[in-house]
Amino acid sequence: MRGVLLAGGTGSRLWPLTRITNKHLLPIYDRPMVQWSIEALVNAGVTELMLVTGGTHAGEFLRLLGNGHEFGIDRLSYGYQEHPGGIAEALGLAERFADGEAIIVMLADNVVERSIRPMVDAFEKDPTGARILLTEVREPEHLRHLGVPEIDAEGRVVRILEKPEEPPSNFGVTGIYCYDAGVFDVIKRLAPSGRGELEITDVNNHYVRQKTMRYDVLDGFWGDAGESIDAYYAVNDFVRSYGANKA
Repeated sequence: MRGVLLAGGTGSRLWPLTRITNKHLLPIYDRPMVQWSIEALVNAGVTELMLVTGGTHAGEFLRLLGNGHEFGIDRLSYGYQEHPGGIAEALGLAERFADGEAIIVMLADNVVERSIRPMVDAFEKDPTGARILLTEVREPEHLRHLGVPEIDAEGRVVRILEKPEEPPSNFGVTGIYCYDAGVFDVIKRLAPSGRGELEITDVNNHYVRQKTMRYDVLDGFWGDAGESIDAYYAVNDFVRSYGANKA
């Protein structure tokens, strides 16, 4: 399985910290944010990666990561998103890199306490459809800022709502997804949302409608360090105290 690391976006929610650099290069405890997601993927056995970024600070990733060998990456490719067009559009840039293989996608501002290897192993056993990683969220006000799955009595996802006023479950969709090679055809058929972007929730709901969506529930802490200034510092505090990507 190949990995796609999405590190684009304008970082407006972390302004003015992002005035001089990409948000994924801001520090989380003792290293740049992006290194935590790289470590999560490499520890899960994913060592062929493509990093997709954009904006005026894209070259800083090359300066930091180089060929990736220092970080356990066997092959590191780079993609450039010329204009902010959404997570799904950024993922679409990785089609030739994927070369017909299944992929795991991770948003580079996601930080997890525990290994994501169980999810990767489960998808590699049956690399068809899609698999998403959920996290339990007890605060409804936080769920209203996330994608939230509706889950039926048999434990199946029946739809995913983006930033719902009335969350249908206590689970949020993290920025970690596994897809079969058909995901790129799905992306090509998407229509832009009201904000003019190709949405990853629309990709996920395609697989839900096809009844090929599965999920895992993350054990331990999950944080989106790019969600807000408060979230950024909360992730920093957690990692400094407890670490991340533990087996």
